Amino acid sequence: MRLCVFLLAGFVSVFGLQAAERAVATKSVPQRIAEHVSQEKFAAAMWGIKVVSLESGKTIFETNAQKLLKPASNAKVFSGALALDVLGPDYKIKTSLLAKSGPDAAGRLKGDLIVYGRGDPTFAARFQDNSYTNLLGRMVEAFKKAGIKSVEGDLVGDETFFSGPPYGANWTWDDLQYYYGAQVSSLSLQDNVIDLSVKPASVGQPCEITWQPATSYLEMVNRMRTTETNVRPSINVTRMLGERRAFITGTLPRNGRVTSDAVTVPDPALWFITTLKEELEKEGIKIGGKLRTRSWPEHAKLDVSDYKEVGFAESLPVSEIVAKMLKPSQNLYAQLLLLQVGAQSKTRAAFTENAGLIELRAFAKRAGIDPNEVLLDEGSGLSRSSLLTANALVRLHQYMATHPQGTIYRQALPSPGEGTLRTRFRDLSGGRLWAKTGTIAYVNTLSGYLLTAANERLAFAILLNAYDNDSNVSSRDEIDVIVGILARAREALGK
Repeated sequence: MRLCVFLLAGFVSVFGLQAAERAVATKSVPQRIAEHVSQEKFAAAMWGIKVVSLESGKTIFETNAQKLLKPASNAKVFSGALALDVLGPDYKIKTSLLAKSGPDAAGRLKGDLIVYGRGDPTFAARFQDNSYTNLLGRMVEAFKKAGIKSVEGDLVGDETFFSGPPYGANWTWDDLQYYYGAQVSSLSLQDNVIDLSVKPASVGQPCEITWQPATSYLEMVNRMRTTETNVRPSINVTRMLGERRAFITGTLPRNGRVTSDAVTVPDPALWFITTLKEELEKEGIKIGGKLRTRSWPEHAKLDVSDYKEVGFAESLPVSEIVAKMLKPSQNLYAQLLLLQVGAQSKTRAAFTENAGLIELRAFAKRAGIDPNEVLLDEGSGLSRSSLLTANALVRLHQYMATHPQGTIYRQALPSPGEGTLRTRFRDLSGGRLWAKTGTIAYVNTLSGYLLTAANERLAFAILLNAYDNDSNVSSRDEIDVIVGILARAREALGK
């Protein structure tokens, strides 16, 4: 009798599970997404979602698609698309060597030499296979091509090409010492940060700290200590605003791994020419005068027509900059691209950032997007007051899908296994997902392109605001559930 009861219970359990699976299978994709986002745990949060078939243009699912929400780094898709549209994928940014006259026959340049930056972000390791050596090789080569063997005057770093504060609008002060809040300058080197590597030593002893690029520009104060094994590691980097001293504090266990971190540098133009002088002198090119900088608002934009261009270096093309911006979600590059567009604008605006935003609104109109749904105040999404709608994001992806630079744009977005998607969506690798992430406190977003199991191309935007990123099931995981529902669809959703 007991065996019969046990077998009967087993049959009920199996049949119950199969019935539940069938019930889920009979629900449509929109039903499953709607059930997910309407759970009680999201009662205090706000979803903004839109999913559209690129094949038919039909909206497959939407909720609060017209609501203005914080996009975090999803703002970068607008900066990247704007740069590709206005500047073009082949555009290169020039850094000039300016002087009143060229070098004499002996290679002596008798006056000051101005290094005039225009916002090239490619003097960085990520643009040369993560090598920190020879970051300013193109600039040194420009000196050599110009025949300059010595500069008898000052070496001047001029960053007046952009007007306005050295940070994006509404970046918060506590972000500014971290790599993602690096100071913005038209003369930027190595993302305007120094990368740190911390290695444990013997118990009770200071940890070993090394940094790249190797430089004395910042004083590193080592307050790290090595602890017993299996103690939770901690590392904190503190650099007060404007200071050239960084404190590295915390502990690493003796058996712990080498830990990486980074610290921003103040006065990037001075950092640039300080490093340049060191590199020039390695090549036997002497600087006789001082190092100094010209910056807004103390100095007006340089009138380059007053000088002779004795040499220059060009960046890698904008197409490569956009990819290196979108895949790792690099804030400095996003802001520099917005400023680059602003600097080309004929709009009269006090700040270059404002001119770039005016051009962004004009671009939104060309893309068929209501500019009132694109309320960005800088280029990266680090601002806590930037707002976008799911409508605007999806319409941008639709527009870029048929844009002359559409393939470059799509391929610049992260795919599974790379950039900010390196640990996500492993089952969607091989050309099924291209999407931009976005994360700040209580905000997580994802938007881009998805190929379903039925080979239907979708454009989507998912924004989740006012939800704890670090809850037991993170906001990222909640978004990934929706992507999974869409990806597994075996029927044509947009028919």
